[in-house]
Amino acid sequence: MRPGGRAWIAGVATCTLLAGCGGASSTDSALRIETPRAATAERAAGGAADTRSAARRSAWRSLVTTADRTRLREWRTAWVSALAQLKPGEIAAQGDLFAPDRVLEDPIPPAGSYRCRTFKLGAPSGSGLRFVAYGWFPCRISGGAGDGVSDFVKDAGSQRPVGSIYAESNSRGIFLGSMQLADERHPMRYGTDHNRDMAGLVERIGTRRWRLVLPYPRFESTLDVIEIVPAD
Repeated sequence: MRPGGRAWIAGVATCTLLAGCGGASSTDSALRIETPRAATAERAAGGAADTRSAARRSAWRSLVTTADRTRLREWRTAWVSALAQLKPGEIAAQGDLFAPDRVLEDPIPPAGSYRCRTFKLGAPSGSGLRFVAYGWFPCRISGGAGDGVSDFVKDAGSQRPVGSIYAESNSRGIFLGSMQLADERHPMRYGTDHNRDMAGLVERIGTRRWRLVLPYPRFESTLDVIEIVPAD
């Protein structure tokens, strides 16, 4: 060992324990000690909020009925079957609306007023109308401020979907709701009547264009597609 080596090693060790030999003040040392604690507390608070939000987003899994879980799982099969029954011109006229894999990030429409129109695709029994397009009706989105769950309501028409949208991923939401009919003043709670239950996927397909896709609805069609655009 070179002369004075032990003293040199001791000095290095002392500098290391003091977090450097740059003449740091006591204030600097205190900041180095306290800042990690503050950061840890901030991360813990943020983590708790993220956990609560994630729990709400995944709540649909504990609510969905067995039948609707199956319908959601078979969404692509429903698309393929429904589109096979349409004329090429009927598909082309709607562009990305009828493109199953056209999915963009940020799937949930922000709170506000919208216009909606419904397309019924395919005849489940092999006979009957294979393509029906309805006119525009007012609808609205509310909630969704940071908790990952929004409410969807179609405000007019004889068949009015009402329910909640859960932000399942960064490209797809899950809709669970019920069908409100005619002059009914209040919708049924999801899960009360299986014939009224609705389950679908919410996706963004354009800058200000979304769709609610309902595979294998209870009546009339193989697939329902509800187009959603801002009211203004």
